[in-house]
Amino acid sequence: MDIKNLETFIQVAELSSFTKAAEKSGYSQPTVSFQIRQLEKSLGILLFERVNHTVSLTAKGREVLAYAHQVRRLTKELEKRLHREQEAVSGYVRIAMADSLCSWLLKDGFSDFRTRYPGITMKIISASTEEMFRLLNQNEVDLVYTLDSHIYNRTYRIASEEKVTAHFVAAAGYFSGKGRGPGGQEPLSLEVLAGLPFLLTEKGMSYRRLMDEKLASLSMELRPVLETGNADLICQLVAQGMGISFLPDYVTKEAVESGRICYLCVEGFEMELWRQLLYHHDKWVSPPMQAVMAYLSNKPEADTKSNVRK
Repeated sequence: MDIKNLETFIQVAELSSFTKAAEKSGYSQPTVSFQIRQLEKSLGILLFERVNHTVSLTAKGREVLAYAHQVRRLTKELEKRLHREQEAVSGYVRIAMADSLCSWLLKDGFSDFRTRYPGITMKIISASTEEMFRLLNQNEVDLVYTLDSHIYNRTYRIASEEKVTAHFVAAAGYFSGKGRGPGGQEPLSLEVLAGLPFLLTEKGMSYRRLMDEKLASLSMELRPVLETGNADLICQLVAQGMGISFLPDYVTKEAVESGRICYLCVEGFEMELWRQLLYHHDKWVSPPMQAVMAYLSNKPEADTKSNVRK
Protein backbone atom coordinates (compact mmCIF):
# COMPACT_ATOMS: atom_id res chain seq x y z
CA MET A 1 0.00 0.00 0.00
CA ASP A 2 1.41 3.39 -1.04
CA ILE A 3 1.51 5.99 1.76
CA LYS A 4 1.02 8.73 -0.84
CA ASN A 5 -2.27 7.14 -1.87
CA LEU A 6 -3.43 7.14 1.76
CA GLU A 7 -2.53 10.83 2.08
CA THR A 8 -4.52 11.62 -1.08
CA PHE A 9 -7.43 9.58 0.29
CA ILE A 10 -7.43 11.71 3.47
CA GLN A 11 -7.45 14.90 1.40
CA VAL A 12 -10.41 13.76 -0.75
CA ALA A 13 -12.35 12.58 2.31
CA GLU A 14 -11.81 15.86 4.20
CA LEU A 15 -12.65 18.09 1.21
CA SER A 16 -15.32 15.83 -0.32
CA SER A 17 -13.86 16.66 -3.71
CA PHE A 18 -11.31 15.16 -6.04
CA THR A 19 -10.73 18.54 -7.68
CA LYS A 20 -10.12 20.40 -4.39
CA ALA A 21 -7.84 17.59 -3.17
CA ALA A 22 -5.83 17.87 -6.39
CA GLU A 23 -5.45 21.65 -5.94
CA LYS A 24 -4.33 21.27 -2.31
CA SER A 25 -1.90 18.42 -2.94
CA GLY A 26 -0.43 19.84 -6.16
CA TYR A 27 -1.46 16.80 -8.23
CA SER A 28 -3.65 16.84 -11.32
CA GLN A 29 -7.24 15.66 -10.93
CA PRO A 30 -6.63 12.51 -13.05
CA THR A 31 -3.67 11.65 -10.80
CA VAL A 32 -5.83 11.92 -7.69
CA SER A 33 -8.49 9.71 -9.27
CA PHE A 34 -5.83 7.17 -10.26
CA GLN A 35 -4.37 7.10 -6.72
CA ILE A 36 -7.80 6.47 -5.21
CA ARG A 37 -8.48 3.67 -7.71
CA GLN A 38 -5.11 2.11 -6.80
CA LEU A 39 -5.98 2.25 -3.09
CA GLU A 40 -9.44 0.79 -3.66
CA LYS A 41 -7.93 -1.99 -5.75
CA SER A 42 -5.30 -2.86 -3.12
CA LEU A 43 -7.92 -2.91 -0.35
CA GLY A 44 -10.60 -4.61 -2.44
CA ILE A 45 -13.34 -2.19 -1.39
CA LEU A 46 -15.12 0.94 -2.62
CA LEU A 47 -14.02 3.98 -0.61
CA PHE A 48 -16.25 6.67 -2.11
CA GLU A 49 -19.73 6.91 -3.56
CA ARG A 50 -19.78 9.20 -6.59
CA VAL A 51 -23.31 10.43 -7.33
CA ASN A 52 -24.21 13.52 -9.40
CA HIS A 53 -20.73 15.05 -9.03
CA THR A 54 -20.81 14.56 -5.24
CA VAL A 55 -18.24 12.52 -3.34
CA SER A 56 -19.00 10.84 -0.02
CA LEU A 57 -17.35 8.09 2.00
CA THR A 58 -18.82 4.62 2.07
CA ALA A 59 -19.16 2.86 5.43
CA LYS A 60 -15.94 0.96 4.72
CA GLY A 61 -14.36 4.21 3.59
CA ARG A 62 -15.03 5.77 7.02
CA GLU A 63 -13.32 2.82 8.69
CA VAL A 64 -10.30 3.16 6.41
CA LEU A 65 -10.15 6.91 7.10
CA ALA A 66 -9.69 6.30 10.83
CA TYR A 67 -6.78 3.95 10.11
CA ALA A 68 -5.35 6.32 7.50
CA HIS A 69 -5.12 9.09 10.13
CA GLN A 70 -3.27 6.69 12.44
CA VAL A 71 -0.85 5.72 9.68
CA ARG A 72 -0.16 9.39 8.88
CA ARG A 73 0.46 10.17 12.55
CA LEU A 74 2.82 7.22 12.97
CA THR A 75 4.64 8.09 9.74
CA LYS A 76 5.26 11.66 10.92
CA GLU A 77 6.45 10.39 14.31
CA LEU A 78 8.88 8.01 12.58
CA GLU A 79 10.22 10.79 10.34
CA LYS A 80 10.76 13.08 13.34
CA ARG A 81 12.52 10.33 15.28
CA LEU A 82 14.82 9.43 12.40
CA HIS A 83 15.63 13.10 11.87
CA ARG A 84 16.55 13.49 15.55
CA GLU A 85 18.76 10.39 15.36
CA GLN A 86 20.53 11.71 12.26
CA GLU A 87 21.14 15.05 13.95
CA ALA A 88 22.56 13.20 16.97
CA VAL A 89 25.16 11.38 14.85
CA SER A 90 28.31 13.45 15.15
CA GLY A 91 32.03 12.84 15.01
CA TYR A 92 35.21 12.93 12.96
CA VAL A 93 35.89 10.54 10.08
CA ARG A 94 39.32 10.42 8.41
CA ILE A 95 39.50 9.18 4.83
CA ALA A 96 42.64 8.51 2.78
CA MET A 97 41.91 8.48 -0.92
CA ALA A 98 43.24 8.84 -4.41
CA ASP A 99 43.47 12.51 -5.32
CA SER A 100 41.29 12.17 -8.42
CA LEU A 101 38.44 10.79 -6.31
CA CYS A 102 38.20 13.93 -4.16
CA SER A 103 36.29 16.13 -6.62
CA TRP A 104 34.09 13.20 -7.64
CA LEU A 105 33.29 12.59 -3.95
CA LEU A 106 32.13 16.15 -3.34
CA LYS A 107 30.54 16.83 -6.73
CA ASP A 108 27.13 15.20 -6.24
CA GLY A 109 25.18 14.47 -3.10
CA PHE A 110 27.50 16.07 -0.55
CA SER A 111 25.03 18.86 0.26
CA ASP A 112 22.36 16.24 0.98
CA PHE A 113 24.78 14.37 3.23
CA ARG A 114 25.58 17.59 5.13
CA THR A 115 21.86 18.28 5.55
CA ARG A 116 21.28 14.80 6.98
CA TYR A 117 24.39 14.70 9.16
CA PRO A 118 25.41 18.23 10.16
CA GLY A 119 27.42 16.88 13.10
CA ILE A 120 29.83 14.79 11.00
CA THR A 121 33.20 16.20 9.94
CA MET A 122 35.18 14.46 7.19
CA LYS A 123 38.92 14.90 6.83
CA ILE A 124 40.25 13.84 3.43
CA ILE A 125 43.90 12.92 3.01
CA SER A 126 45.28 12.47 -0.52
CA ALA A 127 47.86 9.70 -0.68
CA SER A 128 49.30 6.92 -2.78
CA THR A 129 47.77 3.48 -2.29
CA GLU A 130 50.80 2.31 -0.32
CA GLU A 131 50.64 5.35 1.97
CA MET A 132 46.87 4.88 2.46
CA PHE A 133 47.33 1.41 3.92
CA ARG A 134 50.22 2.51 6.09
CA LEU A 135 47.91 5.14 7.60
CA LEU A 136 45.10 2.61 7.96
CA ASN A 137 47.32 0.04 9.66
CA GLN A 138 48.49 2.66 12.16
CA ASN A 139 44.91 3.84 12.79
CA GLU A 140 45.72 7.31 11.47
CA VAL A 141 42.72 7.10 9.12
CA ASP A 142 39.40 5.29 9.43
CA LEU A 143 38.78 4.48 5.76
CA VAL A 144 40.73 4.20 2.52
CA TYR A 145 39.16 4.87 -0.87
CA THR A 146 41.41 3.45 -3.54
CA LEU A 147 41.55 3.74 -7.32
CA ASP A 148 43.96 0.94 -8.17
CA SER A 149 44.20 -2.72 -9.04
CA HIS A 150 41.80 -4.95 -7.12
CA ILE A 151 42.84 -5.27 -3.48
CA TYR A 152 41.94 -8.24 -1.32
CA ASN A 153 43.49 -8.95 2.06
CA ARG A 154 41.99 -10.59 5.14
CA THR A 155 43.28 -7.69 7.22
CA TYR A 156 40.73 -5.38 5.55
CA ARG A 157 37.00 -5.36 4.99
CA ILE A 158 35.56 -4.13 1.70
CA ALA A 159 32.58 -1.82 2.27
CA SER A 160 31.99 -1.33 -1.45
CA GLU A 161 33.79 -1.81 -4.74
CA GLU A 162 33.30 -1.09 -8.42
CA LYS A 163 35.24 -1.85 -11.56
CA VAL A 164 36.16 1.42 -13.29
CA THR A 165 36.93 1.98 -16.96
CA ALA A 166 39.60 4.43 -18.14
CA HIS A 167 40.74 5.66 -21.55
CA PHE A 168 43.39 7.65 -23.29
CA VAL A 169 41.66 10.90 -24.26
CA ALA A 170 42.25 13.91 -26.50
CA ALA A 171 40.36 17.00 -27.64
CA ALA A 172 37.78 16.35 -30.33
CA GLY A 173 39.53 16.69 -33.69
CA TYR A 174 43.02 16.44 -32.15
CA PHE A 175 43.90 13.70 -34.67
CA SER A 176 41.47 14.80 -37.38
CA GLY A 177 39.48 11.62 -36.77
CA LYS A 178 42.38 9.18 -36.45
CA GLY A 179 42.47 7.07 -33.34
CA ARG A 180 39.00 7.88 -32.13
CA GLY A 181 36.97 5.01 -30.89
CA PRO A 182 34.80 3.16 -30.82
CA GLY A 183 33.46 3.12 -34.35
CA GLY A 184 36.07 1.41 -36.47
CA GLN A 185 38.49 4.31 -36.93
CA GLU A 186 42.16 3.53 -37.37
CA PRO A 187 43.66 2.86 -33.91
CA LEU A 188 46.79 4.49 -32.55
CA SER A 189 49.89 2.45 -31.83
CA LEU A 190 51.59 2.75 -28.45
CA GLU A 191 54.72 3.94 -30.23
CA VAL A 192 52.87 6.90 -31.77
CA LEU A 193 51.12 7.58 -28.48
CA ALA A 194 54.41 7.71 -26.54
CA GLY A 195 55.65 10.57 -28.71
CA LEU A 196 52.70 12.85 -27.95
CA PRO A 197 52.53 15.56 -25.22
CA PHE A 198 50.96 14.00 -22.14
CA LEU A 199 49.17 15.65 -19.20
CA LEU A 200 49.16 13.18 -16.32
CA THR A 201 48.50 12.80 -12.63
CA GLU A 202 51.50 12.52 -10.33
CA LYS A 203 53.90 9.65 -10.87
CA GLY A 204 53.35 6.69 -8.53
CA MET A 205 49.72 7.61 -7.80
CA SER A 206 46.89 5.08 -8.35
CA TYR A 207 45.98 4.62 -12.03
CA ARG A 208 49.05 6.58 -13.20
CA ARG A 209 51.23 3.99 -11.47
CA LEU A 210 49.27 1.13 -13.05
CA MET A 211 49.56 2.71 -16.49
CA ASP A 212 53.31 3.23 -16.06
CA GLU A 213 53.76 -0.36 -14.92
CA LYS A 214 51.78 -1.63 -17.92
CA LEU A 215 53.88 0.43 -20.32
CA ALA A 216 57.12 -0.59 -18.57
CA SER A 217 56.19 -4.24 -19.17
CA LEU A 218 56.16 -3.30 -22.88
CA SER A 219 59.52 -1.49 -22.53
CA MET A 220 57.88 1.91 -22.93
CA GLU A 221 57.74 5.10 -20.87
CA LEU A 222 55.80 8.36 -21.08
CA ARG A 223 57.41 11.71 -20.33
CA PRO A 224 54.59 14.15 -19.57
CA VAL A 225 54.73 17.90 -20.16
CA LEU A 226 52.59 18.42 -17.05
CA GLU A 227 52.00 16.44 -13.84
CA THR A 228 49.30 17.42 -11.35
CA GLY A 229 47.03 15.62 -8.93
CA ASN A 230 44.00 17.59 -10.17
CA ALA A 231 42.29 15.26 -12.65
CA ASP A 232 39.54 17.80 -13.43
CA LEU A 233 42.17 20.38 -14.43
CA ILE A 234 43.83 17.81 -16.70
CA CYS A 235 40.47 17.11 -18.33
CA GLN A 236 39.94 20.84 -18.96
CA LEU A 237 43.41 21.23 -20.50
CA VAL A 238 42.89 18.19 -22.72
CA ALA A 239 39.62 19.72 -23.97
CA GLN A 240 41.59 22.85 -24.88
CA GLY A 241 43.91 20.76 -27.06
CA MET A 242 46.94 21.17 -24.78
CA GLY A 243 47.81 17.47 -24.95
CA ILE A 244 46.41 14.01 -24.32
CA SER A 245 45.94 12.07 -21.11
CA PHE A 246 44.86 8.81 -19.50
CA LEU A 247 41.89 9.33 -17.17
CA PRO A 248 39.06 7.34 -15.54
CA ASP A 249 35.78 7.66 -17.43
CA TYR A 250 33.95 9.23 -14.48
CA VAL A 251 36.35 12.20 -14.76
CA THR A 252 35.83 12.66 -18.50
CA LYS A 253 32.17 11.64 -18.81
CA GLU A 254 30.67 15.14 -19.13
CA ALA A 255 33.35 16.33 -21.56
CA VAL A 256 32.90 13.22 -23.73
CA GLU A 257 29.11 13.53 -23.74
CA SER A 258 29.36 17.20 -24.72
CA GLY A 259 31.76 16.33 -27.56
CA ARG A 260 34.68 18.38 -26.22
CA ILE A 261 36.97 15.37 -25.87
CA CYS A 262 36.95 11.83 -27.22
CA TYR A 263 38.28 8.41 -26.29
CA LEU A 264 41.30 7.15 -28.19
CA CYS A 265 41.45 3.67 -29.63
CA VAL A 266 44.91 2.33 -28.70
CA GLU A 267 46.36 -0.96 -29.89
CA GLY A 268 47.55 -3.48 -27.33
CA PHE A 269 46.60 -1.62 -24.15
CA GLU A 270 44.17 -3.01 -21.60
CA MET A 271 44.14 -2.24 -17.89
CA GLU A 272 41.83 -3.21 -15.03
CA LEU A 273 41.03 -0.49 -12.51
CA TRP A 274 38.98 -0.73 -9.32
CA ARG A 275 37.45 1.79 -6.96
CA GLN A 276 37.29 0.26 -3.46
CA LEU A 277 36.25 1.50 -0.03
CA LEU A 278 37.99 -0.43 2.76
CA TYR A 279 38.54 -0.34 6.52
CA HIS A 280 40.63 -2.38 8.94
CA HIS A 281 39.24 -5.72 10.09
CA ASP A 282 39.73 -4.72 13.76
CA LYS A 283 38.21 -1.26 13.39
CA TRP A 284 35.06 -0.43 15.37
CA VAL A 285 32.54 1.05 12.92
CA SER A 286 31.14 4.08 14.71
CA PRO A 287 27.79 5.65 13.69
CA PRO A 288 29.56 8.57 11.91
CA MET A 289 31.83 6.13 10.06
CA GLN A 290 28.81 4.01 9.12
CA ALA A 291 27.03 7.09 7.75
CA VAL A 292 30.08 8.11 5.69
CA MET A 293 30.47 4.58 4.30
CA ALA A 294 26.80 4.56 3.28
CA TYR A 295 27.27 7.92 1.53
CA LEU A 296 30.41 6.81 -0.32
CA SER A 297 28.91 3.44 -1.26
CA ASN A 298 25.85 5.05 -2.78
CA LYS A 299 27.60 7.68 -4.88
CA PRO A 300 26.48 7.82 -8.49
CA GLU A 301 27.78 4.91 -10.58
CA ALA A 302 29.00 3.11 -7.45
CA ASP A 303 28.34 -0.59 -6.95
CA THR A 304 26.62 -0.91 -3.57
CA LYS A 305 27.43 -4.53 -2.88
CA SER A 306 28.39 -3.82 0.75
CA ASN A 307 30.78 -6.76 0.58
CA VAL A 308 32.51 -7.85 3.74
CA ARG A 309 35.66 -9.90 3.22
CA LYS A 310 36.85 -12.05 6.07
